[in-house]
Amino acid sequence: MIASRRFKLLYLVTEDWFFWSHRLPMARAARDAGFDVVVACRVRDHGERIRGEGFRLAPLSLRRGSRNPFFDLVALSEIIALYRRETPDIVHHVAMKPVIYGSLAAAISGAQAVVNALTGLGYLFLSDEIVTRILRLPLRWMFRLLLNRKGSWLLLQNDDDAKLLVSQGIVDSSHIVIIRGSGVDCRRFVPGPEAPGILIAVLASRMLWDKGVGELIAAARTLRDRGAPVRILLVGDPDSENPATIPIEQLEAWNREGIVEWRPRTDDVPAVLRGSHIAVLPSYREGLPKSLLEAAAAGLPIVASDVPGCREIARDGENAILVPVKDAEALADAIERLARDPDLRRRLGARGRELALASFTEEAVAAKTVALYRATLDQPPGESLSPSSGKM
Repeated sequence: MIASRRFKLLYLVTEDWFFWSHRLPMARAARDAGFDVVVACRVRDHGERIRGEGFRLAPLSLRRGSRNPFFDLVALSEIIALYRRETPDIVHHVAMKPVIYGSLAAAISGAQAVVNALTGLGYLFLSDEIVTRILRLPLRWMFRLLLNRKGSWLLLQNDDDAKLLVSQGIVDSSHIVIIRGSGVDCRRFVPGPEAPGILIAVLASRMLWDKGVGELIAAARTLRDRGAPVRILLVGDPDSENPATIPIEQLEAWNREGIVEWRPRTDDVPAVLRGSHIAVLPSYREGLPKSLLEAAAAGLPIVASDVPGCREIARDGENAILVPVKDAEALADAIERLARDPDLRRRLGARGRELALASFTEEAVAAKTVALYRATLDQPPGESLSPSSGKM
């Protein structure tokens, strides 16, 4: 049984903005459940907000995009020192580099309960570049070594990622727990009447090639040539830390050409969705995209790639039209179909709202995550933890 003392939970993420946008509801729920919450990350714009929530902040030099062994060794040393100093009861690592470096630090420092969250398999699993394919070999070895340790659990967002990692012998299924997505605030993202004027199909995400932006540009050209009654809106910034980033010069060139309208990232995503009619994400692979959760909660019909992650919330014929990955022609057809059929838009949008309320609210996801934390603390040494164990 859990003792009455206050347990310490430490989040390791690369960026303060990512913690704020994707992990805040879980951390709040853990705080409200009595956990002492520490957030370790690179601090840029959200430090005071994080402290204002009552969390302790531990600034780190860890960078997602660094390939400099010296800088990465310094970052790893910082994490090891942090774990030895804080002696957390649970560490929760989020995304590829924190999972690897955090798990190494946990093994070295003796941290007993480790939750490793992969929100999709990312660039290293998607890219066919030679350098990336070479990097995948030691990555798989590291995963086998670190993710199957006693007291370590891998938190995934969809079944496809779990099946892939198990089938490749990377992670034993007894170490995997699935909680679908980061949740969505269904009080902030709400349906409204369709915005007047020309129909807008919006892609709101980081501007990365593997989000399918190139295919959406090709689809936009097709739609323009057909005279389809819809415009494409891109909302989001490039990500200089990601090798798949789209240069800002390219985004500005598309904007000048008039093929699409590009706007930088905004904190007021609900306003963007209120002014839009269709949500689009032709991604190559996802964990469970927050942008589609928000679109569903806002009652927008969805056009997305038929790939892992997207399928969790974008369900073909229910609230979405799914298209083959990297198929710009099919993407254009789906957007045009929705643009010309207001009844279909309303039906799919209404069903998306129902799905968001039924399974993907922030409160539901946060409660499941706190239950996972409590289960790790209750866990007898050597016993596996899984959804089928009855402890989740």
